[in-house]
Amino acid sequence: MLRAGKALRFTPREVEGFRQVGLDFEGARTQDDIDEALDRWVRTLADARPDLLDKIAVAMADVVGVQLPPQLSVVPAAGCARQP
Repeated sequence: MLRAGKALRFTPREVEGFRQVGLDFEGARTQDDIDEALDRWVRTLADARPDLLDKIAVAMADVVGVQLPPQLSVVPAAGCARQP
């Protein structure tokens, strides 16, 4: 990746490498473009393969040395009627 101020460029080899894992950085010229591409990728992955997204999050947390918060789940309270 080449950076000049706020502008950036990826080499064709980098674009192809990212594309192999489902990221499309072709045409990305700013950090906002990268953020948008990552957001699309994460949302698609969350819909299609949430288990894989969890594994990626755990691996990234291990590398950085942070602990992920526990996953949230909805559990109906005892005696509460379910709402339609």
